[in-house]
Amino acid sequence: MAVAVLALMGLLSSVYLLLFKLGVLGSLVCGGSGACERVQTSPYAQFLGIPVAAYGVGGFSTLLVVALVGLDERWVGRVGPSRLLAALSGVGVLFAAYLTYLEIAVIHDVCLWCVLCALLITAAFALSALGARSLRPAPAP
Repeated sequence: MAVAVLALMGLLSSVYLLLFKLGVLGSLVCGGSGACERVQTSPYAQFLGIPVAAYGVGGFSTLLVVALVGLDERWVGRVGPSRLLAALSGVGVLFAAYLTYLEIAVIHDVCLWCVLCALLITAAFALSALGARSLRPAPAP
């Protein structure tokens, strides 16, 4: 359930950033510094021609669906959903680390919404990895 909540929060944040990137929103609320808009309008706000926020929407949506499926009584107590969540969110953590590097070392601005998404994916990874570990079958005697 906790991973589903984190995924929902990440999804909403990513949708907000994507709406800005698509021109639906006029400006981002980001503490008044303008850093979020500078990051979101930089050339690095796209990856392989797709807005980075769209990857966030897709990734957090996928995590949300897997987390909700894992709550179904047929999957409760099984390690599969937790392992899948750990693998998917692990990829997300690596991507977020790359984007954070770009913000700090290349763009020289940090978007608070991006930091929030990075923290959410990291927390989802930690929780799902712990869940997968706790559901491992006990070793044979």
